[in-house]
Amino acid sequence: MCSVPEATFGPKKRACALRSKMLVCCLLGTVRSEVQKDFSPECREFLFTGKAPRGLENRSLKKICQRYNGKARYVTLYDVVDHIPVYSAYTFKRSDGSKKVDIPWMFEPQLSTSSDSGEMQPFPPNFLHNSFSDAQAVLDDYSNIVDFERGHLNPDEHQAHPDDKAATYTLTNVVPQVREFNIGHWKRHEHVIRRRLNNYCRGTAYIVTGVTTSGRMIRRHNINRVAIPTYLWSAYCCVDFDRNAPFEERSKFPAFAAHGLNEKEGSEVMEISVKQLEDFLKKNTFVDKSFQIFFEDCEPNDAILQR
Repeated sequence: MCSVPEATFGPKKRACALRSKMLVCCLLGTVRSEVQKDFSPECREFLFTGKAPRGLENRSLKKICQRYNGKARYVTLYDVVDHIPVYSAYTFKRSDGSKKVDIPWMFEPQLSTSSDSGEMQPFPPNFLHNSFSDAQAVLDDYSNIVDFERGHLNPDEHQAHPDDKAATYTLTNVVPQVREFNIGHWKRHEHVIRRRLNNYCRGTAYIVTGVTTSGRMIRRHNINRVAIPTYLWSAYCCVDFDRNAPFEERSKFPAFAAHGLNEKEGSEVMEISVKQLEDFLKKNTFVDKSFQIFFEDCEPNDAILQR
């Protein structure tokens, strides 16, 4: 049970403070830590063969099983120092690309507290943010910044069910994207992948989307708060695809990848092989030599095709 210390001011203010502190306690008392040393079986369903990308290890990186409305929705590797996701991994759902517009931004209580639920929650009133801002980004970090927007790694247009779309609206799934890049080249790339997988992936498509960083930060009150990505990258894996698709599309299966520079200019998204992306990331970010996005580079086998 939460203990609420008594304030030292008048009765009305003391009652108000008491209610505020009780709200903090109630909020924190409804969440259970889902930060995991390794992803649970339920959460590994969003990873090809149930295996997370290899070669990303650091004490500041936390594995999150992103849960919403009683169900796991996708997984994220989150940096609690840079306050951004390193990647989000999810399964693509065929959709018309519509966006969910009536969902409030959420935070991940499991990064900061420990109790009975592991679900993301809408941001509480501003005065409560300090209770968890040490481990993750908060709304204030993205306010009053002109050049950047909150850019999804798992975009809602790659999901179909309203709850799956809603679950993408947590700050643990977004990074600061240059506005022109977010609504321009990167958005067009997300459209391209949605149409390609809608049309030619017959089975499950696994997608991993992540970032590289180089030290640039969004600062608030003269404190480094949120890392600004240098590149965004993404890769998909679909081993059960249409073998009669046009060659231009068929040649991009079972796996393909892309990266783009997070800038106003020179930010064209380049589509490349997964192996080329892995080599690029080994040169441009902190991964070890064993880095691999998909187990055995998304090579199909009979057991996988029969799933």
